[in-house]
Amino acid sequence: MITIRKGTERGHTDLGWLDSYHTFSFGDYFDPRNMGYRDLRVINEDRVQPSKGFGTHAHRDMEIISYVLEGALEHKDSMGTGSIIRPGDVQLMSAGTGVTHSEFNPSPDEVVHFLQIWIIPDRIGLKPGYQQKSFAATRRKGKLCLVASPDGREGSLTIHQKAEMHAALLGTGEQVSLPIKPGRSAWVQVASGSVSLDGALLAAGDGASVADGTSLTVRATQPSEVIVFSFS
Repeated sequence: MITIRKGTERGHTDLGWLDSYHTFSFGDYFDPRNMGYRDLRVINEDRVQPSKGFGTHAHRDMEIISYVLEGALEHKDSMGTGSIIRPGDVQLMSAGTGVTHSEFNPSPDEVVHFLQIWIIPDRIGLKPGYQQKSFAATRRKGKLCLVASPDGREGSLTIHQKAEMHAALLGTGEQVSLPIKPGRSAWVQVASGSVSLDGALLAAGDGASVADGTSLTVRATQPSEVIVFSFS
């Protein structure tokens, strides 16, 4: 069964320096029908204006993934980490017992466009941690590349949850399939372009849950970037 969450129906926050769309309830946007999916709690599509960003703020007991689509994002945190995240990079911050961080667009003239994703960890009170890896376009082109998993296999980031995250770059007509094992379900998020998900058309910003199936097939109807989460 496929349930579509249209991008045009998402929550929206516009602060001038920040333009953000919320797939699930977040901040001042509250929709009891869309509080997350399985352990996936937040998907925010953010655009931050040049030389602007999020000041230092705190998190705890959450796995926080940043996935940059365009531009660059500067990260600093209380663990002493400082980094720049660019397209192809995936950052995973395990907030655990507590961490503070800031996110800033260091460019003087280019907007940074990224997805911020929160996944509920399998236990609370973890030691805070930081990971960042680059997944070249060649690893994602025409295929589902594993970027996060519980065991860090295939060079993926290690997440504290029975969840997997794949990313794909698809040319028009290209398709990828992912088996959904018994007891698992999936969420598909279209970051750019448009795709057909088992016959259902999804545009950029759309998401869909996939349950009670043995596999899912995503076919690009134009050049597209797609993220697929699966949960047990």
